[in-house]
Amino acid sequence: MRKIQMVDTKNQYLAIKDQVDASIQEVLESAAYINGKAVKDFGQHLATYLKAEYVIPCANGTDALQIAMMALGLQPGDEVITPSFTYIATTEVVALLGLTPVFVDVDPITYCMDIESLKLAITPKTKAIVPVHLYGHAAPMEEIMEIAKANNLFVIEDNAQAIGCDYTFSNGVTKKTGTIGHIGATSFYPSKNLGAFGDGGALFTNDKVLADKMAMIANHGQSERYYHDVVGCNSRLDSIQAAILDIKLQQLDKYNQARQAVAKYYNEAFASIPQIVTPAIAKYSTHVFHQYTMQLNGVDRDKFIAHLLAKEIPCMIYYPVPGHLQKMFGEGKYTNLNLPVTNSLTAVVCSLPIHTEMDNEQLNYITAGVKSFFN
Repeated sequence: MRKIQMVDTKNQYLAIKDQVDASIQEVLESAAYINGKAVKDFGQHLATYLKAEYVIPCANGTDALQIAMMALGLQPGDEVITPSFTYIATTEVVALLGLTPVFVDVDPITYCMDIESLKLAITPKTKAIVPVHLYGHAAPMEEIMEIAKANNLFVIEDNAQAIGCDYTFSNGVTKKTGTIGHIGATSFYPSKNLGAFGDGGALFTNDKVLADKMAMIANHGQSERYYHDVVGCNSRLDSIQAAILDIKLQQLDKYNQARQAVAKYYNEAFASIPQIVTPAIAKYSTHVFHQYTMQLNGVDRDKFIAHLLAKEIPCMIYYPVPGHLQKMFGEGKYTNLNLPVTNSLTAVVCSLPIHTEMDNEQLNYITAGVKSFFN
């Protein structure tokens, strides 16, 4: 049996090696390493896949969030609402720009933004909402957009973990996550469902004015070379990464289907274990399983993890400390926030390996290892 890994980027590469190697060689021969043809082609192909009007590639997913907030003209002191139960990048950029993070709770089933918690968090200082499509499942975007419209708020979708996920509205219309709000932001970190061989990110929008502004901000605020209209940053996707991503984009639906098959295997294997709550899927969303995250009820999680690691089965806790309790926001500042679901989940979640290259031998070994803990 091949060694089990949380993510197997090497074997994913080997499956498309000839195409990737050829595309890299083409970039090397063109010597257009920054903003070359490969970047433009990838941006256009990704826009077509997402059915988005505009895609602006950038250097990484964190930059994408920052550029989005800069493009919307958010000012120090403005409040930005986002879940506490997510990776820190979502709120890190809020603080970096001098904005005020407002943490809300998540739904215990989907792990995404809780609508009632969102409603209670809105104040006259609120300017934007940043829902996170966590683990590959969509946030309740229809309700979020209705709330945003009623309160004149911007919506930036953090789509770093859910590219390719479909959201279905109550009228039957389906859209890709990241294309519903005013701006969508994503990451192409190597472990992502659509991952580069280094860092990378992108922004999506259907608004030309926003698209032009984000493109300027990402390139030192330039409208044309050496003419800087706004304060910007240096955030560009290099041509080699774009060429790789363009090849992998052709495989994205296949990759997501492979992840869904792994999740189905796990769900069926653990169905008879009452202490395990497997991931649920809301009727409005598909799930592309960036992570397979289950809940362990009435279980000593540390002992469970030690049991798996002893069998060389990797596992992770995404995320052990919620945003509102991170030291970076000031110890004790948010301690009294009423986020019961968030505080509960951090103590019980555990993620198992899930990626595109898993085989039945590995899956059988992992599920047997999990089951043996409960015997």
